[in-house]
Amino acid sequence: MKKICLFLLLLIVPSVVSAREYVLPDKNPFMGTYQEQIAFGFGQGFDTGIILPPPVKPVPFYIGTLQYSQPTSFFRIPARRSINVSMTLGLDEARGWKWQDFTIPMLYLTEDIALFRYERFYAGLGAGAGLQAEENARIGSKLIFQFKVMFGCNISKQWALELFIQHFSNANTAEENNSYAFYGLGATYSF
Repeated sequence: MKKICLFLLLLIVPSVVSAREYVLPDKNPFMGTYQEQIAFGFGQGFDTGIILPPPVKPVPFYIGTLQYSQPTSFFRIPARRSINVSMTLGLDEARGWKWQDFTIPMLYLTEDIALFRYERFYAGLGAGAGLQAEENARIGSKLIFQFKVMFGCNISKQWALELFIQHFSNANTAEENNSYAFYGLGATYSF
């Protein structure tokens, strides 16, 4: 947990110092001047225990997410606050796990901050907390914490595409904590 806090601090502090240089103050990189956003994302699971996994151990485990967001700020950095409903889907056994046992709905709240913006492109970092419908052998708790890194491209004033790396765990609040990790693609519509 100390490593995660240090990592977040190292990412956030430079962003606060340089926020005026990289982010337009009158626009939110995630949704421009719009006040609401709907997003859908789909991700491929990877079996790893680290927070930002390399995509080298794919497993038959997937995630689909529906997200509703509104703009906000985090220490004057443009951000978005979201409520997320996700469904994981495991289809088979691989790497010593029965992934079908982890087909579970999740509900969680997140906040994403914009790290930088360059013309139509942006990058962000997000964190959140919530619940999964049931405890399981992979994450030994209903309580889950989420960490996300995303790279986006505004393809119009209202539409954007986002590549993401997403990590779920119980942050060592329970005995078992093997995490879920996903690489995926999402589409956002702002209105």
